[in-house]
Amino acid sequence: MSKWLFALTMLLCCQVAQAKVDIQEDNLYPTVVLETSMGKIVVELDRTRAPITVNNFLTYVVEGEYDNTIFHRVIADFVVQGGGLDQDYKERTEGKPIVNESGNGLSNTTGTIAMARENDPHSAVRQFYFNVADNKKLDPSPRRWGYAVFGEVTEGMDVLQKMSQVPTGENKELRWQDVPLTPIILKKATLIRR
Repeated sequence: MSKWLFALTMLLCCQVAQAKVDIQEDNLYPTVVLETSMGKIVVELDRTRAPITVNNFLTYVVEGEYDNTIFHRVIADFVVQGGGLDQDYKERTEGKPIVNESGNGLSNTTGTIAMARENDPHSAVRQFYFNVADNKKLDPSPRRWGYAVFGEVTEGMDVLQKMSQVPTGENKELRWQDVPLTPIILKKATLIRR
Protein backbone atom coordinates (compact mmCIF):
# COMPACT_ATOMS: atom_id res chain seq x y z
CA MET A 1 0.00 0.00 0.00
CA SER A 2 2.78 2.47 0.87
CA LYS A 3 4.50 1.73 -2.48
CA TRP A 4 1.32 2.75 -4.29
CA LEU A 5 1.01 5.90 -2.23
CA PHE A 6 4.64 6.77 -2.94
CA ALA A 7 4.16 6.15 -6.67
CA LEU A 8 1.02 8.29 -6.74
CA THR A 9 2.78 11.08 -4.84
CA MET A 10 5.70 11.01 -7.27
CA LEU A 11 3.34 11.09 -10.27
CA LEU A 12 1.47 14.08 -8.86
CA CYS A 13 4.74 15.89 -8.08
CA CYS A 14 5.95 15.33 -11.63
CA GLN A 15 2.65 16.61 -13.05
CA VAL A 16 2.80 19.73 -10.85
CA ALA A 17 6.42 20.38 -11.91
CA GLN A 18 5.49 19.88 -15.55
CA ALA A 19 2.48 22.19 -15.18
CA LYS A 20 4.78 24.97 -13.99
CA VAL A 21 6.83 24.74 -17.18
CA ASP A 22 4.55 23.54 -19.98
CA ILE A 23 6.75 23.35 -23.06
CA GLN A 24 4.22 21.38 -25.14
CA GLU A 25 6.34 18.23 -25.25
CA ASP A 26 3.77 16.52 -27.49
CA ASN A 27 3.97 19.30 -30.11
CA LEU A 28 6.58 18.38 -32.75
CA TYR A 29 6.63 21.87 -34.30
CA PRO A 30 5.99 24.48 -31.60
CA THR A 31 5.78 28.16 -32.54
CA VAL A 32 7.38 31.04 -30.65
CA VAL A 33 6.75 34.76 -31.15
CA LEU A 34 9.64 37.11 -30.39
CA GLU A 35 8.56 40.70 -29.86
CA THR A 36 11.60 42.91 -30.41
CA SER A 37 12.17 46.66 -30.36
CA MET A 38 12.40 46.45 -34.17
CA GLY A 39 9.36 44.27 -34.83
CA LYS A 40 7.96 40.77 -34.49
CA ILE A 41 9.69 37.52 -35.46
CA VAL A 42 7.87 34.18 -35.50
CA VAL A 43 9.82 30.91 -35.46
CA GLU A 44 8.69 27.33 -35.92
CA LEU A 45 10.87 24.89 -33.99
CA ASP A 46 11.66 21.34 -35.09
CA ARG A 47 11.46 18.91 -32.19
CA THR A 48 11.75 15.93 -34.58
CA ARG A 49 15.33 16.91 -35.46
CA ALA A 50 16.48 18.74 -32.30
CA PRO A 51 14.39 17.62 -29.29
CA ILE A 52 16.97 18.48 -26.61
CA THR A 53 17.66 21.91 -28.08
CA VAL A 54 13.97 22.74 -28.58
CA ASN A 55 13.08 21.68 -25.02
CA ASN A 56 15.97 23.74 -23.64
CA PHE A 57 14.99 26.85 -25.64
CA LEU A 58 11.30 26.52 -24.75
CA THR A 59 12.08 26.20 -21.05
CA TYR A 60 13.79 29.61 -21.17
CA VAL A 61 10.87 31.01 -23.20
CA VAL A 62 8.13 29.74 -20.86
CA GLU A 63 10.02 30.85 -17.75
CA GLY A 64 10.30 34.40 -19.18
CA GLU A 65 14.07 34.20 -19.22
CA TYR A 66 14.40 35.79 -22.67
CA ASP A 67 12.14 38.72 -21.84
CA ASN A 68 13.96 42.08 -21.74
CA THR A 69 17.24 40.70 -23.03
CA ILE A 70 19.28 42.18 -25.88
CA PHE A 71 20.70 41.07 -29.19
CA HIS A 72 24.32 41.75 -28.30
CA ARG A 73 26.11 40.50 -31.43
CA VAL A 74 25.10 41.61 -34.91
CA ILE A 75 27.20 40.94 -37.99
CA ALA A 76 25.75 42.00 -41.33
CA ASP A 77 25.33 39.13 -43.78
CA PHE A 78 26.12 36.63 -41.03
CA VAL A 79 24.20 36.41 -37.73
CA VAL A 80 22.04 38.22 -35.17
CA GLN A 81 22.73 36.76 -31.71
CA GLY A 82 21.05 37.21 -28.35
CA GLY A 83 19.37 35.58 -25.39
CA GLY A 84 22.10 35.84 -22.78
CA LEU A 85 22.37 39.44 -21.57
CA ASP A 86 20.00 41.91 -19.99
CA GLN A 87 19.73 45.55 -21.06
CA ASP A 88 22.63 46.47 -18.75
CA TYR A 89 24.84 43.91 -20.53
CA LYS A 90 24.80 41.64 -17.49
CA GLU A 91 24.67 37.88 -18.04
CA ARG A 92 21.35 36.24 -17.26
CA THR A 93 21.12 33.04 -15.20
CA GLU A 94 22.15 29.95 -17.13
CA GLY A 95 21.10 26.35 -16.82
CA LYS A 96 23.30 23.40 -17.68
CA PRO A 97 24.93 23.02 -21.11
CA ILE A 98 23.14 20.74 -23.55
CA VAL A 99 24.25 18.04 -25.97
CA ASN A 100 25.13 19.36 -29.42
CA GLU A 101 22.51 18.24 -31.96
CA SER A 102 24.23 19.75 -35.01
CA GLY A 103 24.24 16.44 -36.89
CA ASN A 104 20.45 16.49 -37.23
CA GLY A 105 20.28 17.27 -40.96
CA LEU A 106 19.27 20.92 -40.52
CA SER A 107 21.62 23.49 -42.04
CA ASN A 108 22.66 27.01 -41.01
CA THR A 109 20.87 28.63 -43.94
CA THR A 110 19.22 32.04 -44.15
CA GLY A 111 16.28 32.32 -41.78
CA THR A 112 17.16 29.51 -39.41
CA ILE A 113 17.63 29.73 -35.65
CA ALA A 114 20.53 27.90 -33.98
CA MET A 115 22.30 27.64 -30.64
CA ALA A 116 25.39 29.70 -29.89
CA ARG A 117 28.17 27.97 -28.00
CA GLU A 118 31.80 28.21 -26.94
CA ASN A 119 34.62 26.15 -28.49
CA ASP A 120 33.46 23.11 -26.54
CA PRO A 121 30.87 21.54 -28.87
CA HIS A 122 28.57 20.71 -25.95
CA SER A 123 28.60 24.15 -24.31
CA ALA A 124 25.36 25.70 -25.62
CA VAL A 125 23.17 26.96 -22.81
CA ARG A 126 20.77 29.80 -23.57
CA GLN A 127 22.19 32.06 -26.28
CA PHE A 128 20.85 31.62 -29.79
CA TYR A 129 21.35 33.25 -33.15
CA PHE A 130 19.56 33.79 -36.41
CA ASN A 131 21.32 33.13 -39.69
CA VAL A 132 20.84 36.15 -41.96
CA ALA A 133 22.86 34.50 -44.74
CA ASP A 134 23.69 30.96 -45.79
CA ASN A 135 26.31 29.96 -43.20
CA LYS A 136 26.95 26.36 -44.12
CA LYS A 137 30.46 26.70 -42.68
CA LEU A 138 28.71 26.48 -39.29
CA ASP A 139 27.34 23.03 -40.13
CA PRO A 140 29.13 19.90 -38.92
CA SER A 141 31.71 18.16 -41.04
CA PRO A 142 33.35 14.75 -40.65
CA ARG A 143 36.14 16.39 -38.64
CA ARG A 144 34.31 18.89 -36.48
CA TRP A 145 31.08 19.64 -34.64
CA GLY A 146 28.77 22.30 -36.00
CA TYR A 147 26.21 24.65 -34.48
CA ALA A 148 22.80 23.10 -33.86
CA VAL A 149 19.94 24.49 -35.95
CA PHE A 150 16.56 23.88 -34.32
CA GLY A 151 14.00 25.88 -36.27
CA GLU A 152 13.25 28.54 -38.86
CA VAL A 153 11.67 31.95 -39.19
CA THR A 154 8.13 31.83 -40.59
CA GLU A 155 7.40 35.56 -40.21
CA GLY A 156 9.63 38.58 -39.72
CA MET A 157 12.59 37.96 -42.04
CA ASP A 158 12.35 41.64 -42.97
CA VAL A 159 12.76 42.50 -39.27
CA LEU A 160 15.83 40.26 -39.02
CA GLN A 161 17.37 41.81 -42.14
CA LYS A 162 16.86 45.30 -40.65
CA MET A 163 18.42 44.12 -37.39
CA SER A 164 21.43 42.76 -39.26
CA GLN A 165 22.12 46.17 -40.81
CA VAL A 166 22.18 48.33 -37.67
CA PRO A 167 25.39 50.23 -36.88
CA THR A 168 27.64 48.30 -34.50
CA GLY A 169 30.89 48.92 -32.66
CA GLU A 170 33.06 47.86 -29.77
CA ASN A 171 31.65 47.73 -26.26
CA LYS A 172 34.75 48.79 -24.32
CA GLU A 173 33.44 47.60 -20.95
CA LEU A 174 32.86 44.08 -22.26
CA ARG A 175 35.67 44.24 -24.86
CA TRP A 176 33.30 42.88 -27.50
CA GLN A 177 33.04 43.82 -31.14
CA ASP A 178 29.84 43.90 -33.22
CA VAL A 179 27.58 45.27 -30.46
CA PRO A 180 24.64 47.37 -31.75
CA LEU A 181 25.21 51.05 -30.93
CA THR A 182 21.49 51.37 -30.21
CA PRO A 183 20.36 48.30 -28.23
CA ILE A 184 17.98 45.87 -29.92
CA ILE A 185 15.72 44.54 -27.19
CA LEU A 186 13.91 41.22 -27.10
CA LYS A 187 10.91 42.50 -25.17
CA LYS A 188 9.05 39.22 -24.89
CA ALA A 189 9.26 35.63 -26.12
CA THR A 190 5.99 33.69 -26.11
CA LEU A 191 5.21 30.06 -26.84
CA ILE A 192 1.99 30.04 -28.84
CA ARG A 193 -0.65 27.86 -27.20
CA ARG A 194 -2.35 25.32 -29.46
